[in-house]
Amino acid sequence: MLSIGLTGGIASGKSLLSARFRELGAVVIDADQLARDVVAPGTPGLAAVVAAFGPGILRPDGTLDRPALGAIVFGSPQRLATLNAIVHPLVRAAAQALQADAEPGTIVVQDIPLLVETGQGASFHLVVVVQAPERERLARMVSDRGMTAADALARMAAQASDEERAVVADVVLVNDGTREQASAALDGLWETRLLPFSRNLVARRPAPMEGPAVLAPADPTWPLQAARLMARIQAAAGDRGIAVDHIGSTSVPGLAAQDVIDLQLRVASLDDADFLATALADAGFPPHAGNLLDTGHDFAGGRQGEMWEKRFHNAADPGRPVNLHVRVDGSPGALLALAFRDWLRADASARRAYESHKRLLAFNHHGDSSAAGYAQAKEPWFAQMVPDVNGWIARTRWHCPQA
Repeated sequence: MLSIGLTGGIASGKSLLSARFRELGAVVIDADQLARDVVAPGTPGLAAVVAAFGPGILRPDGTLDRPALGAIVFGSPQRLATLNAIVHPLVRAAAQALQADAEPGTIVVQDIPLLVETGQGASFHLVVVVQAPERERLARMVSDRGMTAADALARMAAQASDEERAVVADVVLVNDGTREQASAALDGLWETRLLPFSRNLVARRPAPMEGPAVLAPADPTWPLQAARLMARIQAAAGDRGIAVDHIGSTSVPGLAAQDVIDLQLRVASLDDADFLATALADAGFPPHAGNLLDTGHDFAGGRQGEMWEKRFHNAADPGRPVNLHVRVDGSPGALLALAFRDWLRADASARRAYESHKRLLAFNHHGDSSAAGYAQAKEPWFAQMVPDVNGWIARTRWHCPQA
């Protein structure tokens, strides 16, 4: 099933989107409601909170006096951390149980106000963040919730900033218009990205990447996008994943590239690579049909023309194309990918030469139905540059980055 994390600052419109997700057919899990449920009377959660903060946080009927508890923890990071250490694991366990009960093929949305603050982004296939201008959020809290401006500003200041949420966001929906406009934006996301992503997950197939190679200007957000993907891959691989690397042209600042993120998962053996195929597919990276081979270029002890085996996966997400190369750690193919990346990062003239060559090849293959011919045509350039890379390695004493 497709798992979505939904978050946003107070009064940004998260509740509006949660309601619309339900109308579209998603299973919505409300972390705020679960946080109340796990400290209901008679629960182990409430007993743990009372043990930590005393019986003064209970009302006469035995329910939790939330304002009293809030007065204790608000402004005290240590006491807030104590409360979170009790409640957050219980909420996550309850959410996981609800998600496990969902039918296969369901889109499950977890509405988590503190998703960023609790570092849960890698647990989801996608994180959707709803944002609204601060002045509008402030007005909503004052008019709709009866808060004073000072209290509203304090609540906003206690949460992650928009910039911090943007770092973990795969999708940002800006709610600065009408409710109908916000719902329409979510509807568009649902139809064009979430439904196809969900179907691809069920079928364990990559999203199609059609059309010729088109070079885009260097995007400074590519490394941030890669970091989010890498965290999900590492979580899926667990202890069998030695390292996840951002490689390829999108990993080189200032270099024009196809808007396709290339990543490398290093493992101890191809048996581990095969073992991880199911976990990677579940995480949103199903195997490519057939396994590919890396062509050796007399690099790191390899023989000219030698073939190096790897496993190859793509993204099921139609909104974020990904090539995932699964290689044995320390193998010539893994080393070559990292060395070329670091050489291009370090050598401006090499970057210019490579970009010029790519632009020529993209022009030559602009009428192709896919980027396969363009990719194949780049290989001779890499072979020609291997001596330069080897010379750079010797001069700089480059070594493979450690996990």
